[in-house]
Amino acid sequence: MSAPTHVLFECATGCAIFQVTQVEEIAGKTTAVQEAALDIGNFGRMVKLLSFSPFRSAVDALQSCLDISEGVLNDHLKALITQVLLPSGKKNKGLNLGVSERGLAGAIVGELGIGCDTGSTTLELIRGLRLHAEKLISNMQQGDLSKAQLGLGHSYSRSKVKFNVNRSDNMIIQAIALLDTLDKDVNTFAMRVREWYGWHFPELVKLVNDNMLYAKLASFIQAKERLTEDHIEEITDILEGDETVARNIFDAARASMGTEIGEMDMLNIQTFADRVVHLADYRKRMHKYLIEKMHLVAPNLSALLGEIIGARLISHAGSLTNLAKYPASTVQILGAEKALFRALKTKGNTPKYGLIYHASAIARAAPKNKGRMSRFLANKISIASRIDCFSDQPSSKFGEVMNGQVEERLAFYESGKPPSKNADAMSKALRSIEEAAGDLMDVDGKDDDSDSDDSDDDDEPATMPEAVGASDPASKKDKKKEKASKKDKSSSKKDKKSKSKGGDKDVKDEVARAAEKAARKEAKKAAKKSDGGVPGDESIAKDAESGKKDKKEKKKEKKSKSS
Repeated sequence: MSAPTHVLFECATGCAIFQVTQVEEIAGKTTAVQEAALDIGNFGRMVKLLSFSPFRSAVDALQSCLDISEGVLNDHLKALITQVLLPSGKKNKGLNLGVSERGLAGAIVGELGIGCDTGSTTLELIRGLRLHAEKLISNMQQGDLSKAQLGLGHSYSRSKVKFNVNRSDNMIIQAIALLDTLDKDVNTFAMRVREWYGWHFPELVKLVNDNMLYAKLASFIQAKERLTEDHIEEITDILEGDETVARNIFDAARASMGTEIGEMDMLNIQTFADRVVHLADYRKRMHKYLIEKMHLVAPNLSALLGEIIGARLISHAGSLTNLAKYPASTVQILGAEKALFRALKTKGNTPKYGLIYHASAIARAAPKNKGRMSRFLANKISIASRIDCFSDQPSSKFGEVMNGQVEERLAFYESGKPPSKNADAMSKALRSIEEAAGDLMDVDGKDDDSDSDDSDDDDEPATMPEAVGASDPASKKDKKKEKASKKDKSSSKKDKKSKSKGGDKDVKDEVARAAEKAARKEAKKAAKKSDGGVPGDESIAKDAESGKKDKKEKKKEKKSKSS
């Protein structure tokens, strides 16, 4: 392509169009030519400023920056190019505009019909313009461009990281990571309480197995010597109404073999036990928070797989968007990367499942069906994550329907009962969404109206809501049925027309056949009366006899051949 005659330059303060007066195409990539662009004296002779259109405000600059990055030709830029390059409205054949963005170049060619160049020569010219922009553009002082670039850069970054606060999957990633850490810490601290307080009251370990109940009892009992029968009721409340165990604890405290502990040591044990109890309570609250957040961000994934496993998948993928981009085969082994690469290295069997192994559907499947079940479940997880990621209005209907499909597939593996079709399941989910929104259409009323009309047009089937962003799978079958019914109707009409047209011909053929039969009967009668009568009867009789003789001879020839 030829060298650019003009260059479009976009900066943080506005847009400018330069005319290219000198350009080196052949030796453009040599070091000498590239270093010459660093000198304002040499580069100033290569380009000439035709027009500069500054932005009116910071908002206008941000909007123009967003449009250019997305390849959109906005009104501000369109007016500048039209005013400078197309003043009379006529296209100049020798015009070639250098543009840095390929998407913007395509938009300029499509809307204005101006040829654009995005090659290396254009990029070298724009590099020089960025370097000397403050000196080439009038009324701009040194430092103005850098300040404008800093402000526009912050605004552009803030606009790109905007998100819905209520549907942030980053909170889920942090919550599940904290939940895993709390599980480990609470178990470690609970074991420390058992070991520490066990020196004073060792019999309590065998009587109470739950870690949190043990910590609560250690904080309440403290020194075992102070226990009386009046404390049995309070111990029963801590044990959630188990009076027998409370009585056993009281008896064990009276005959305990533990060592005595000082006041300061017991105070530290009590403080630590209280901290463990509070940490366990906080863990429960964090679990509730995670469940609520999963129902808000990924309701279908939660209904299909459960909140904890769904949150682990999102955390492992990095975000819900990344999980939605993964194919089902990747989701199936997500979390088993080490086993996968080890199997590929040793040429062994690859893993069948990763994090989804903890799902209840795979746990309930027979050992021989676990691989098939994990493959089917990964397929449904991939669908559910995409619906959650790209839908505007969160709903758990699709997840509930797909969970039913998983149960049907489990029953199919066990008993052979055929599961329902995927199109039927998706249409069921769509109907439930419409019912929940109060937008369910009266299908029976539509059918009655269509039957009463004389036209052949059928009612349109229910389609997927815009919030889901997908097409209804069941609608494809309905469209095929409609086409087939229309073909049948048209063929029946053609048959009726052909019958009406061909009715006269059939009547004429029947009359001709009846006349032939009557002529044959008269010939036979004339053959029988060949002895006398009207002249000409003898010839007819002779013809009839010669015909009989020919038939007899043919029969004899067939018999001789067969023998």
